[in-house]
Amino acid sequence: MPLILSNLAQFAIHITDTVMLGWYSVTALAASTIAGTMFFVIFIVGAGFSQAVTPLVAAAAEEDDDVQVRRVTRMGLWLSILYGLIVTIPFFWAEDILIAMGQDAEVADLAHIYLQIVIWQMVPALIVMTLKAFLAAMEHTAIILWATIGTAVLNGFVNYALIFGNWGMPELGIKGAAIASLTVTTITVLILVIYILRVLPQFQLFKNFWRSDSEIMKRVYKLGWPIGLTSLAEGGLFSASAVMMGWIGPLELAAHGIAIQLASLTFMVHIGFSQAATVRAGRALGRRDKASLRRGGITAIGMSAIYAVVTSLIFLAIPETLVSLFIDPAEPERATLLRIGASLIMVAALFQLVDGLQVLALGLLRGVQDTTVPMIMATFSYWVIGLPVSYILAFKFNMGGVGLWLGLVIGLAVAAVLMMTRFWGRSVKITPHPSSL
Repeated sequence: MPLILSNLAQFAIHITDTVMLGWYSVTALAASTIAGTMFFVIFIVGAGFSQAVTPLVAAAAEEDDDVQVRRVTRMGLWLSILYGLIVTIPFFWAEDILIAMGQDAEVADLAHIYLQIVIWQMVPALIVMTLKAFLAAMEHTAIILWATIGTAVLNGFVNYALIFGNWGMPELGIKGAAIASLTVTTITVLILVIYILRVLPQFQLFKNFWRSDSEIMKRVYKLGWPIGLTSLAEGGLFSASAVMMGWIGPLELAAHGIAIQLASLTFMVHIGFSQAATVRAGRALGRRDKASLRRGGITAIGMSAIYAVVTSLIFLAIPETLVSLFIDPAEPERATLLRIGASLIMVAALFQLVDGLQVLALGLLRGVQDTTVPMIMATFSYWVIGLPVSYILAFKFNMGGVGLWLGLVIGLAVAAVLMMTRFWGRSVKITPHPSSL
Protein backbone atom coordinates (compact mmCIF):
# COMPACT_ATOMS: atom_id res chain seq x y z
CA MET A 1 0.00 0.00 0.00
CA PRO A 2 2.78 2.54 0.71
CA LEU A 3 4.28 1.76 -2.71
CA ILE A 4 0.93 2.28 -4.43
CA LEU A 5 0.23 5.50 -2.56
CA SER A 6 3.74 6.82 -3.16
CA ASN A 7 3.33 6.15 -6.89
CA LEU A 8 0.05 8.05 -6.83
CA ALA A 9 1.66 10.91 -4.91
CA GLN A 10 4.56 10.98 -7.37
CA PHE A 11 2.14 11.07 -10.24
CA ALA A 12 0.25 13.89 -8.52
CA ILE A 13 3.26 16.05 -9.38
CA HIS A 14 2.70 15.37 -13.09
CA ILE A 15 -1.06 15.74 -12.76
CA THR A 16 -0.57 19.11 -11.05
CA ASP A 17 1.66 20.26 -13.92
CA THR A 18 -0.89 19.11 -16.49
CA VAL A 19 -3.91 20.65 -14.78
CA MET A 20 -2.25 24.00 -14.10
CA LEU A 21 -0.66 24.27 -17.53
CA GLY A 22 -3.99 23.25 -19.10
CA TRP A 23 -5.62 26.14 -17.26
CA TYR A 24 -2.77 28.43 -18.29
CA SER A 25 -2.96 27.69 -22.05
CA VAL A 26 -3.64 24.81 -24.44
CA THR A 27 -0.32 25.47 -26.22
CA ALA A 28 1.59 25.20 -22.95
CA LEU A 29 -0.23 21.93 -22.22
CA ALA A 30 0.66 20.51 -25.64
CA ALA A 31 4.30 21.62 -25.21
CA SER A 32 4.59 20.06 -21.75
CA THR A 33 3.05 16.84 -23.10
CA ILE A 34 5.60 16.43 -25.88
CA ALA A 35 8.51 17.68 -23.71
CA GLY A 36 7.57 15.39 -20.84
CA THR A 37 7.33 12.50 -23.27
CA MET A 38 10.79 13.24 -24.64
CA PHE A 39 12.29 13.46 -21.13
CA PHE A 40 10.52 10.32 -19.96
CA VAL A 41 11.76 8.18 -22.85
CA ILE A 42 15.38 8.98 -21.97
CA PHE A 43 14.82 8.76 -18.22
CA ILE A 44 13.09 5.39 -18.27
CA VAL A 45 16.08 3.67 -19.89
CA GLY A 46 18.41 4.79 -17.08
CA ALA A 47 15.80 3.80 -14.52
CA GLY A 48 16.44 0.20 -15.54
CA PHE A 49 19.63 0.23 -13.46
CA SER A 50 17.64 1.46 -10.48
CA GLN A 51 15.00 -1.22 -10.93
CA ALA A 52 17.70 -3.89 -11.10
CA VAL A 53 18.65 -2.93 -7.54
CA THR A 54 15.33 -4.14 -6.09
CA PRO A 55 15.50 -7.90 -6.87
CA LEU A 56 19.25 -8.10 -6.20
CA VAL A 57 18.97 -6.33 -2.84
CA ALA A 58 15.85 -8.33 -1.90
CA ALA A 59 17.62 -11.63 -2.55
CA ALA A 60 20.74 -10.49 -0.67
CA ALA A 61 18.65 -9.26 2.28
CA GLU A 62 16.86 -12.60 2.48
CA GLU A 63 20.30 -14.22 2.83
CA ASP A 64 21.34 -11.62 5.50
CA ASP A 65 24.20 -10.42 3.31
CA ASP A 66 24.54 -6.72 4.28
CA VAL A 67 27.76 -6.31 2.30
CA GLN A 68 26.07 -7.47 -0.89
CA VAL A 69 23.18 -5.09 -0.25
CA ARG A 70 25.62 -2.18 -0.02
CA ARG A 71 27.61 -3.21 -3.09
CA VAL A 72 24.52 -3.57 -5.27
CA THR A 73 23.00 -0.24 -4.21
CA ARG A 74 26.24 1.69 -4.67
CA MET A 75 26.82 0.38 -8.16
CA GLY A 76 23.19 1.07 -9.00
CA LEU A 77 23.81 4.69 -8.01
CA TRP A 78 27.03 4.78 -10.02
CA LEU A 79 25.35 3.55 -13.19
CA SER A 80 22.40 5.90 -12.71
CA ILE A 81 24.63 8.96 -12.29
CA LEU A 82 26.89 8.11 -15.22
CA TYR A 83 23.93 7.52 -17.49
CA GLY A 84 22.20 10.72 -16.36
CA LEU A 85 25.25 12.86 -17.11
CA ILE A 86 25.63 11.46 -20.61
CA VAL A 87 22.03 11.67 -21.79
CA THR A 88 21.49 15.33 -20.85
CA ILE A 89 23.57 16.41 -23.87
CA PRO A 90 20.95 15.90 -26.66
CA PHE A 91 18.38 17.99 -24.78
CA PHE A 92 20.26 21.18 -25.67
CA TRP A 93 18.97 20.69 -29.26
CA ALA A 94 15.42 19.78 -28.19
CA GLU A 95 13.68 22.34 -30.40
CA ASP A 96 15.45 21.21 -33.55
CA ILE A 97 14.72 17.57 -32.74
CA LEU A 98 11.01 18.22 -32.16
CA ILE A 99 10.62 20.24 -35.36
CA ALA A 100 12.37 17.46 -37.28
CA MET A 101 9.80 15.08 -35.77
CA GLY A 102 7.02 17.13 -37.36
CA GLN A 103 5.81 19.07 -34.31
CA ASP A 104 4.22 22.53 -34.47
CA ALA A 105 6.89 25.30 -34.30
CA GLU A 106 5.25 27.17 -31.39
CA VAL A 107 4.82 23.95 -29.41
CA ALA A 108 8.44 22.96 -30.09
CA ASP A 109 9.69 26.36 -28.90
CA LEU A 110 7.83 26.14 -25.58
CA ALA A 111 8.89 22.51 -25.11
CA HIS A 112 12.52 23.56 -25.62
CA ILE A 113 12.19 26.24 -22.91
CA TYR A 114 10.76 23.64 -20.53
CA LEU A 115 13.46 21.06 -21.25
CA GLN A 116 16.38 23.47 -20.75
CA ILE A 117 15.48 23.49 -17.05
CA VAL A 118 14.21 19.93 -16.65
CA ILE A 119 17.39 18.36 -18.08
CA TRP A 120 19.12 19.18 -14.79
CA GLN A 121 16.54 16.98 -13.08
CA MET A 122 17.77 13.83 -14.84
CA VAL A 123 20.57 12.86 -12.42
CA PRO A 124 18.70 13.60 -9.16
CA ALA A 125 15.60 11.83 -10.52
CA LEU A 126 17.62 8.68 -11.24
CA ILE A 127 19.23 8.86 -7.79
CA VAL A 128 15.74 9.03 -6.26
CA MET A 129 14.73 5.93 -8.24
CA THR A 130 17.75 3.97 -7.00
CA LEU A 131 17.30 4.97 -3.36
CA LYS A 132 13.61 4.08 -3.54
CA ALA A 133 14.51 0.71 -5.05
CA PHE A 134 16.88 0.03 -2.13
CA LEU A 135 14.30 1.11 0.47
CA ALA A 136 11.54 -0.95 -1.16
CA ALA A 137 13.72 -4.07 -1.19
CA MET A 138 14.49 -3.50 2.49
CA GLU A 139 10.73 -3.04 3.09
CA HIS A 140 11.14 0.55 4.31
CA THR A 141 8.29 1.85 2.19
CA ALA A 142 6.67 4.35 4.57
CA ILE A 143 9.45 6.91 4.07
CA ILE A 144 8.98 6.63 0.30
CA LEU A 145 5.31 7.47 0.76
CA TRP A 146 5.72 10.42 3.14
CA ALA A 147 8.63 11.96 1.23
CA THR A 148 6.65 11.77 -2.00
CA ILE A 149 3.49 13.22 -0.47
CA GLY A 150 5.45 16.11 1.01
CA THR A 151 7.19 16.98 -2.23
CA ALA A 152 3.94 16.62 -4.21
CA VAL A 153 2.29 19.22 -1.98
CA LEU A 154 5.31 21.49 -2.32
CA ASN A 155 5.20 21.09 -6.10
CA GLY A 156 1.59 22.28 -6.13
CA PHE A 157 2.42 25.46 -4.22
CA VAL A 158 5.50 26.26 -6.32
CA ASN A 159 3.54 25.61 -9.54
CA TYR A 160 0.71 27.87 -8.42
CA ALA A 161 3.16 30.64 -7.59
CA LEU A 162 5.42 30.45 -10.64
CA ILE A 163 3.09 29.41 -13.48
CA PHE A 164 0.49 32.11 -12.82
CA GLY A 165 2.58 34.68 -10.95
CA ASN A 166 0.73 34.42 -7.64
CA TRP A 167 1.91 35.61 -4.20
CA GLY A 168 4.14 38.27 -5.73
CA MET A 169 6.14 35.79 -7.82
CA PRO A 170 6.85 36.35 -11.54
CA GLU A 171 4.48 34.75 -14.07
CA LEU A 172 6.72 32.17 -15.77
CA GLY A 173 4.18 29.84 -17.39
CA ILE A 174 5.71 26.58 -18.57
CA LYS A 175 9.12 27.64 -17.23
CA GLY A 176 7.61 27.85 -13.73
CA ALA A 177 6.39 24.26 -13.97
CA ALA A 178 9.91 23.13 -14.92
CA ILE A 179 11.47 24.96 -11.96
CA ALA A 180 8.95 23.37 -9.60
CA SER A 181 9.73 19.85 -10.85
CA LEU A 182 13.49 20.35 -10.51
CA THR A 183 13.09 21.77 -6.99
CA VAL A 184 10.98 18.93 -5.58
CA THR A 185 13.19 16.22 -7.10
CA THR A 186 16.30 17.72 -5.49
CA ILE A 187 14.55 17.95 -2.12
CA THR A 188 13.45 14.31 -2.40
CA VAL A 189 17.09 13.23 -2.83
CA LEU A 190 18.04 15.05 0.37
CA ILE A 191 15.16 13.52 2.36
CA LEU A 192 15.95 9.94 1.32
CA VAL A 193 19.70 10.31 1.92
CA ILE A 194 19.12 11.71 5.42
CA TYR A 195 16.69 8.89 6.22
CA ILE A 196 19.10 6.17 5.08
CA LEU A 197 21.99 7.69 7.05
CA ARG A 198 19.91 7.88 10.24
CA VAL A 199 17.74 4.75 10.07
CA LEU A 200 19.89 2.30 8.09
CA PRO A 201 23.47 3.27 9.05
CA GLN A 202 24.65 -0.34 9.08
CA PHE A 203 24.80 -0.43 5.29
CA GLN A 204 27.12 2.61 5.01
CA LEU A 205 25.86 3.30 1.49
CA PHE A 206 27.70 6.59 1.03
CA LYS A 207 30.99 5.86 2.78
CA ASN A 208 33.88 5.69 0.28
CA PHE A 209 31.27 6.16 -2.41
CA TRP A 210 33.93 6.77 -5.07
CA ARG A 211 35.24 3.19 -4.88
CA SER A 212 34.28 1.11 -7.89
CA ASP A 213 33.14 -2.51 -7.76
CA SER A 214 33.43 -3.96 -11.25
CA GLU A 215 31.99 -7.37 -10.38
CA ILE A 216 28.74 -5.99 -8.94
CA MET A 217 28.53 -3.22 -11.52
CA LYS A 218 28.50 -5.89 -14.22
CA ARG A 219 25.70 -7.75 -12.43
CA VAL A 220 23.57 -4.63 -12.04
CA TYR A 221 24.28 -3.63 -15.63
CA LYS A 222 23.49 -7.11 -16.97
CA LEU A 223 20.15 -7.19 -15.15
CA GLY A 224 19.38 -3.48 -15.62
CA TRP A 225 19.91 -2.78 -19.30
CA PRO A 226 17.18 -5.17 -20.46
CA ILE A 227 14.82 -3.56 -17.91
CA GLY A 228 15.69 -0.14 -19.29
CA LEU A 229 15.17 -1.24 -22.89
CA THR A 230 11.89 -2.94 -21.95
CA SER A 231 10.70 0.30 -20.38
CA LEU A 232 11.94 2.14 -23.46
CA ALA A 233 9.93 -0.18 -25.67
CA GLU A 234 6.76 0.58 -23.71
CA GLY A 235 7.52 4.25 -23.04
CA GLY A 236 8.63 4.67 -26.63
CA LEU A 237 5.33 3.21 -27.80
CA PHE A 238 3.39 5.89 -25.94
CA SER A 239 5.90 8.55 -27.00
CA ALA A 240 5.50 7.55 -30.62
CA SER A 241 1.75 7.71 -30.16
CA ALA A 242 2.14 11.29 -28.89
CA VAL A 243 4.22 12.16 -31.96
CA MET A 244 1.63 10.63 -34.30
CA MET A 245 -1.15 12.41 -32.43
CA GLY A 246 0.75 15.64 -33.08
CA TRP A 247 0.53 14.83 -36.81
CA ILE A 248 -3.25 14.79 -36.48
CA GLY A 249 -3.31 18.23 -34.81
CA PRO A 250 -2.49 20.34 -31.70
CA LEU A 251 -5.96 19.88 -30.18
CA GLU A 252 -5.72 16.11 -30.58
CA LEU A 253 -2.27 16.20 -28.96
CA ALA A 254 -3.59 18.22 -26.02
CA ALA A 255 -6.52 15.79 -25.59
CA HIS A 256 -4.07 12.89 -25.84
CA GLY A 257 -2.01 14.46 -23.04
CA ILE A 258 -5.08 14.64 -20.80
CA ALA A 259 -6.14 11.07 -21.54
CA ILE A 260 -2.63 9.76 -20.99
CA GLN A 261 -2.46 11.51 -17.61
CA LEU A 262 -5.71 9.88 -16.47
CA ALA A 263 -4.74 6.43 -17.76
CA SER A 264 -1.29 6.77 -16.21
CA LEU A 265 -2.82 7.80 -12.88
CA THR A 266 -4.74 4.53 -12.62
CA PHE A 267 -1.66 2.68 -13.89
CA MET A 268 0.31 3.84 -10.83
CA VAL A 269 -1.62 1.33 -8.72
CA HIS A 270 -0.63 -1.52 -11.03
CA ILE A 271 2.98 -0.37 -10.80
CA GLY A 272 2.72 -0.51 -7.01
CA PHE A 273 1.47 -4.09 -7.19
CA SER A 274 4.30 -4.87 -9.63
CA GLN A 275 6.95 -3.36 -7.34
CA ALA A 276 5.65 -5.32 -4.37
CA ALA A 277 5.58 -8.46 -6.51
CA THR A 278 9.24 -7.88 -7.45
CA VAL A 279 10.25 -7.70 -3.78
CA ARG A 280 8.18 -10.76 -2.81
CA ALA A 281 9.46 -12.74 -5.79
CA GLY A 282 13.06 -11.66 -5.09
CA ARG A 283 12.83 -12.79 -1.48
CA ALA A 284 11.13 -16.04 -2.47
CA LEU A 285 13.95 -16.63 -4.93
CA GLY A 286 16.51 -15.98 -2.16
CA ARG A 287 14.80 -18.70 -0.09
CA ARG A 288 14.18 -20.92 -3.18
CA ASP A 289 10.52 -20.99 -2.05
CA LYS A 290 8.50 -22.01 -5.10
CA ALA A 291 5.17 -22.11 -3.25
CA SER A 292 5.50 -18.53 -1.96
CA LEU A 293 6.57 -17.33 -5.40
CA ARG A 294 3.48 -18.75 -7.08
CA ARG A 295 1.13 -17.71 -4.28
CA GLY A 296 2.46 -14.16 -4.39
CA GLY A 297 2.01 -14.05 -8.16
CA ILE A 298 -1.60 -15.22 -7.98
CA THR A 299 -2.42 -12.71 -5.24
CA ALA A 300 -0.90 -9.74 -7.06
CA ILE A 301 -2.61 -10.65 -10.34
CA GLY A 302 -6.00 -11.03 -8.65
CA MET A 303 -5.77 -7.69 -6.86
CA SER A 304 -4.68 -5.94 -10.03
CA ALA A 305 -7.52 -7.47 -12.05
CA ILE A 306 -10.18 -6.37 -9.57
CA TYR A 307 -8.80 -2.84 -9.56
CA ALA A 308 -8.72 -2.78 -13.38
CA VAL A 309 -12.42 -3.66 -13.59
CA VAL A 310 -13.34 -0.84 -11.19
CA THR A 311 -11.31 1.82 -13.03
CA SER A 312 -12.62 0.67 -16.41
CA LEU A 313 -16.19 1.16 -15.24
CA ILE A 314 -15.36 4.68 -14.00
CA PHE A 315 -13.73 5.60 -17.32
CA LEU A 316 -16.77 4.37 -19.24
CA ALA A 317 -19.28 6.08 -16.95
CA ILE A 318 -17.94 9.66 -16.76
CA PRO A 319 -15.32 10.28 -19.49
CA GLU A 320 -16.25 13.92 -20.19
CA THR A 321 -16.33 14.78 -16.49
CA LEU A 322 -12.79 13.47 -16.07
CA VAL A 323 -11.46 15.35 -19.10
CA SER A 324 -13.14 18.60 -18.02
CA LEU A 325 -10.95 18.72 -14.90
CA PHE A 326 -7.99 19.64 -17.11
CA ILE A 327 -9.59 22.38 -19.22
CA ASP A 328 -10.32 26.02 -18.42
CA PRO A 329 -14.11 26.64 -18.64
CA ALA A 330 -13.35 29.74 -20.72
CA GLU A 331 -11.18 27.87 -23.23
CA PRO A 332 -12.60 28.53 -26.75
CA GLU A 333 -11.81 24.96 -27.87
CA ARG A 334 -13.25 23.36 -24.75
CA ALA A 335 -16.07 21.49 -26.52
CA THR A 336 -13.71 19.96 -29.08
CA LEU A 337 -11.19 18.95 -26.43
CA LEU A 338 -13.96 17.34 -24.35
CA ARG A 339 -15.22 15.35 -27.32
CA ILE A 340 -11.77 14.09 -28.38
CA GLY A 341 -10.57 13.44 -24.84
CA ALA A 342 -13.72 11.53 -23.85
CA SER A 343 -13.41 9.20 -26.84
CA LEU A 344 -9.80 8.43 -25.91
CA ILE A 345 -10.73 7.82 -22.25
CA MET A 346 -13.32 5.25 -23.31
CA VAL A 347 -10.68 3.38 -25.31
CA ALA A 348 -8.29 3.63 -22.33
CA ALA A 349 -10.86 1.66 -20.33
CA LEU A 350 -10.18 -1.28 -22.62
CA PHE A 351 -6.50 -1.57 -21.78
CA GLN A 352 -6.76 -1.23 -18.01
CA LEU A 353 -6.68 -5.00 -17.54
CA VAL A 354 -4.07 -5.91 -20.16
CA ASP A 355 -1.77 -3.05 -19.15
CA GLY A 356 -1.97 -4.14 -15.52
CA LEU A 357 -1.28 -7.77 -16.38
CA GLN A 358 1.77 -7.01 -18.51
CA VAL A 359 3.39 -4.76 -15.90
CA LEU A 360 2.71 -7.35 -13.17
CA ALA A 361 4.32 -10.04 -15.30
CA LEU A 362 7.36 -7.79 -15.74
CA GLY A 363 7.59 -7.23 -11.98
CA LEU A 364 7.41 -10.93 -11.21
CA LEU A 365 9.98 -11.79 -13.88
CA ARG A 366 12.36 -9.12 -12.54
CA GLY A 367 11.96 -10.64 -9.09
CA VAL A 368 13.32 -13.94 -10.38
CA GLN A 369 16.05 -11.97 -12.23
CA ASP A 370 14.72 -12.77 -15.70
CA THR A 371 14.93 -9.64 -17.86
CA THR A 372 16.43 -10.39 -21.29
CA VAL A 373 13.67 -12.57 -22.78
CA PRO A 374 10.92 -10.28 -21.42
CA MET A 375 12.71 -7.39 -23.16
CA ILE A 376 12.45 -9.24 -26.48
CA MET A 377 8.79 -10.06 -25.86
CA ALA A 378 7.99 -6.46 -24.99
CA THR A 379 9.78 -5.05 -28.01
CA PHE A 380 7.96 -7.45 -30.31
CA SER A 381 4.56 -6.74 -28.76
CA TYR A 382 4.85 -2.97 -28.69
CA TRP A 383 6.75 -2.21 -31.90
CA VAL A 384 6.07 -5.11 -34.26
CA ILE A 385 2.39 -5.43 -33.29
CA GLY A 386 1.16 -2.37 -31.38
CA LEU A 387 2.68 0.60 -33.22
CA PRO A 388 2.03 -0.58 -36.81
CA VAL A 389 -1.58 -1.39 -35.90
CA SER A 390 -1.94 2.08 -34.33
CA TYR A 391 -0.64 3.73 -37.51
CA ILE A 392 -2.84 1.64 -39.81
CA LEU A 393 -6.02 2.24 -37.81
CA ALA A 394 -5.33 5.95 -37.31
CA PHE A 395 -4.22 6.95 -40.81
CA LYS A 396 -5.14 4.18 -43.27
CA PHE A 397 -8.59 3.49 -41.84
CA ASN A 398 -9.06 7.16 -40.90
CA MET A 399 -9.98 6.35 -37.30
CA GLY A 400 -7.81 9.17 -35.95
CA GLY A 401 -6.93 9.19 -32.26
CA VAL A 402 -9.32 6.38 -31.37
CA GLY A 403 -7.68 4.06 -33.88
CA LEU A 404 -4.27 5.04 -32.62
CA TRP A 405 -5.24 4.08 -29.07
CA LEU A 406 -6.83 0.80 -30.15
CA GLY A 407 -3.44 -0.20 -31.56
CA LEU A 408 -1.94 0.41 -28.12
CA VAL A 409 -4.52 -1.92 -26.58
CA ILE A 410 -3.60 -4.71 -29.00
CA GLY A 411 0.14 -4.35 -28.37
CA LEU A 412 -0.31 -4.41 -24.59
CA ALA A 413 -2.57 -7.46 -24.79
CA VAL A 414 0.03 -9.44 -26.74
CA ALA A 415 2.71 -8.46 -24.19
CA ALA A 416 0.50 -9.56 -21.28
CA VAL A 417 -0.09 -13.01 -22.76
CA LEU A 418 3.55 -13.63 -23.68
CA MET A 419 5.05 -12.52 -20.37
CA MET A 420 2.48 -14.16 -18.12
CA THR A 421 3.18 -17.43 -19.93
CA ARG A 422 6.90 -16.83 -19.40
CA PHE A 423 6.55 -16.24 -15.65
CA TRP A 424 4.47 -19.31 -14.91
CA GLY A 425 6.86 -21.41 -16.94
CA ARG A 426 9.83 -20.01 -14.99
CA SER A 427 8.16 -20.47 -11.60
CA VAL A 428 7.98 -24.23 -12.13
CA LYS A 429 11.77 -24.38 -12.59
CA ILE A 430 12.71 -22.83 -9.19
CA THR A 431 14.72 -25.41 -7.26
CA PRO A 432 14.36 -25.68 -3.46
CA HIS A 433 17.15 -24.32 -1.25
CA PRO A 434 19.46 -27.12 0.03
CA SER A 435 18.64 -26.21 3.64
CA SER A 436 14.97 -27.07 3.07
CA LEU A 437 15.70 -30.55 1.72
